[in-house]
Amino acid sequence: MEQVMRNVLLLMAKNRKANQLARRYGLRLGAQRFVAGQTLAEAISTVQTLNAKQLLVTLDHLGESVFTEAEAIQSADACVQTLAAISERGVRSHLSIKLTQLGMDLSRDLCKENVIRILEEAKKHNNFVRIDMEDYAHNEKTIALFRELHATYGNTVGLVIQAYLYKSEKDVAQLGELNANLRIVKGAYKEDASVAFPNKADVDKNFLHLAQQHLANGHYTAIATHDEAIIEQMKQFVASQHIPKDAFEFQMLYGIRPQLQQQLALEGYKVRIYVPYGDDWYAYFMRRLAERPANVSFVVKSMIHA
Repeated sequence: MEQVMRNVLLLMAKNRKANQLARRYGLRLGAQRFVAGQTLAEAISTVQTLNAKQLLVTLDHLGESVFTEAEAIQSADACVQTLAAISERGVRSHLSIKLTQLGMDLSRDLCKENVIRILEEAKKHNNFVRIDMEDYAHNEKTIALFRELHATYGNTVGLVIQAYLYKSEKDVAQLGELNANLRIVKGAYKEDASVAFPNKADVDKNFLHLAQQHLANGHYTAIATHDEAIIEQMKQFVASQHIPKDAFEFQMLYGIRPQLQQQLALEGYKVRIYVPYGDDWYAYFMRRLAERPANVSFVVKSMIHA
């Protein structure tokens, strides 16, 4: 039953009419648990709160597919403004971006121009930009563009690799040749069994393998998981391999396992929180629900009391 609910939620994440309906309720739907707010000012305030707890941040101006060149440019403007605000306010935050939000499906050249503008801003402020990985249809396009950008900007730009894809082992090995800064995640999109591991146990096993492989080869690795068993195994691995704590970081999502985030920080590990903000929060929110369908009851209660 839970898998059925997960599939339904992932399908709803792509439904434009459901998106429009959700926006009528705003963050009162319960999304405020996972989304820092709709404005940049609210996002920066959240970063300050997390920084005060010794937690690092990566901000994500929410949005995925865009339908016009103007929308793609507007999304890039928001990213540039976010980097400027991070510098001006002196908060400790990186930036995460999605290529579809920057026009990848409209024009590769347009998307590349937008990302270059963002990376130039990041370089000016000595900051870092992570390119998020989206669904499988965009995987190879994303890796190809990352390679082009990395050739110019080096580790001002990093990439996300999804452990549920069969191809990720090869990708991590090849990107390791570039000394790429990688964020290893399990993956949150609905993919066919022909390209992705259908069983959680296999995804978990591959996650550990990819993170350990990249770290053992001397490359900076962001370990993005809330799974305490995996976190414990990674802690044991880095200790056994004498890997210093500044060679990696744990990453978690805003609103999920805050006590675990704080505990790891107190133990001296670098912990970075993925903090999304903006008006286009619906698809992100639905994927968070799909990861744990039991949260749907939380949303229903939020709507009743809205």
